Amino acid sequence: MMRLIQAAGAVLAAALLVTAAAAEDIKGEVKKIDESAGKITLKHGPAKSLGMDEDMTMVYRVKDPAMLKQVKVGDKVTFEAEKSDTGFAVTKIQKGK
Repeated sequence: MMRLIQAAGAVLAAALLVTAAAAEDIKGEVKKIDESAGKITLKHGPAKSLGMDEDMTMVYRVKDPAMLKQVKVGDKVTFEAEKSDTGFAVTKIQKGK
């Protein structure tokens, strides 16, 4: 019984770590906005929570198309993204200061 409790505790701890990692703030720059497709191209640094260990430029879907009106090409931004079966999606974006 004690082993089962320890295993359940380890699983819970791992789940909490995954949840915390999903909210990583990633710094980047807007390279392109495609409002009609609901997509944004971002050049950004490493995004460990997404399994990206180096700088890259990538096209992301956006969870909410209204986010695309908050930024323009050339803006420095901080964003959060998540991976799903259909690819990567920006869940939050904010202009840098």
